[in-house]
Amino acid sequence: MTANRLIDTGAPPGEHTGTGAPPGEPPYRVGRARSVLRVVAIASCLPYVGLKTAWTAGSRLGIPDGSPLLDGGPALAVANGATVLMDGAVVVLALLLTRPWGLRVPAWLLVLPMWVASGLLLPIMTAFPVQLVVRLLGGGAGRPVGGGSSEPFLDPWVFCVVYGGFIVQGLTLGTLFALYARERWGHLWRGRLRDLPETPTAPALRATAVATASAALVPGVSHLLWATGSTAGLEAGRAADRTSDFYVLEAVGLLFVVVTAVGVLLLAFRRTGRLSLRLPLVLAWCGSAQMACWGGWMSLAGLMGAGEAADRPTAATMVTYAVQMLAGALVVTLGANFFAERAAASALSARGTLDESRGS
Repeated sequence: MTANRLIDTGAPPGEHTGTGAPPGEPPYRVGRARSVLRVVAIASCLPYVGLKTAWTAGSRLGIPDGSPLLDGGPALAVANGATVLMDGAVVVLALLLTRPWGLRVPAWLLVLPMWVASGLLLPIMTAFPVQLVVRLLGGGAGRPVGGGSSEPFLDPWVFCVVYGGFIVQGLTLGTLFALYARERWGHLWRGRLRDLPETPTAPALRATAVATASAALVPGVSHLLWATGSTAGLEAGRAADRTSDFYVLEAVGLLFVVVTAVGVLLLAFRRTGRLSLRLPLVLAWCGSAQMACWGGWMSLAGLMGAGEAADRPTAATMVTYAVQMLAGALVVTLGANFFAERAAASALSARGTLDESRGS
């Protein structure tokens, strides 16, 4: 048994733990690797929390003259407080994934926050490095291409510090969650697609997958148009302020739409039987999280920042993000049903095995 495994899962008797150790023995311990990941995850929150706290206290650190943040008022203070709480949730998750009490938390109370964290962090983890490379190659250098003003929102170093912290948070939390999930629920995604049994709910799963893929066409087409230079459906202010960063972010949005559709369709129709079951599950998790959570975040940001008429989200923009959230939510429904069936089948199989052993 490796040193960095959770030895005692704290699971109730009879529940599959994935560790191979009897419940309660030997004592719970976490190896050095997970302890380091926990410390790094918590430490990566400090720059963001520090900046937000300073801004709430009235500091202008990293905020240039002319930035709209200087006129944010009470709404901006509330938003700063809310985002500090969201980053504080990273600390709770890091502890939950590496402490004994975290193993007794109901599945939904862990999975849902991790899914939301994935949805908010994955676009940054994917887009920000690409944006930096594009800028280094001379792709716009952050200048608007639509005739908008070039007044900066924040000093460039703020984005590097904050987004760098977000990337570290995503990598560390993702690794900790993968290790945790493998030991607590790893038996639910072992095998290949061809090994999945045909169940009475399979037709409903396929119908949900088709509905998800169909709904994903709406944000997919929008992101494709915006990534290729079209201003159709964009509010005037956003169209005028487009930079190379805007195009990268839209391309990343399109990527996650495709990832979602591929994941759910593979899982529902299982045309490539040799494929590992984990791949479509990972695709569906990442894609649906980004679509639902980032779509919700962008909708909220658009509504909160809608002051002048040119900055108000258009109907097309709001529909795009609303349908994007709906498609992500459909995947969650599909995934919940899939894992419920797998867990029930696993429990039934384990019970049958136990009865056979007692009978012999």
